[in-house]
Amino acid sequence: MIGLIQRVESAEVRVGGEVVGAVSRGVLAFIAVRRGDTETEARRLLERLLSYRIFPDAEGRMNLSVREVEGGLLLVPQFTLAADTRKGTRAGFSAAAEPQEARRLFGYLLGKAQEAYPHVSAGVFGAHMQVSLINDGPVTFWLEAASA
Repeated sequence: MIGLIQRVESAEVRVGGEVVGAVSRGVLAFIAVRRGDTETEARRLLERLLSYRIFPDAEGRMNLSVREVEGGLLLVPQFTLAADTRKGTRAGFSAAAEPQEARRLFGYLLGKAQEAYPHVSAGVFGAHMQVSLINDGPVTFWLEAASA
């Protein structure tokens, strides 16, 4: 699984003009499920999402996690992160999980996140979404939880 995370001052996701997910200070995480990913990768990615230190401490060093600052976590499914872009001018998606499996694993990740942390919001799997954000820093990281 892949999580492209951004430290944000705020972020929201709209579907059909309506806000379906939003956070104030926190982390916006675009999530892709790859072929071969399982619940194990989802749990590992969630652990990293909640504990990755991207917020400044009193000295201004990135030493605090979203959990430690009690920020929001906005999960947005985005299969295009699993694209193969190494050659040509059009992305290939053979590394992405089949839609049904990706939906299931994104749902599993979201459920586990909601169980583990009180400030979780999400986009809608398979929907055409508009994502707005104010990136703080900017701070953006690519996290992976790879199959063994």
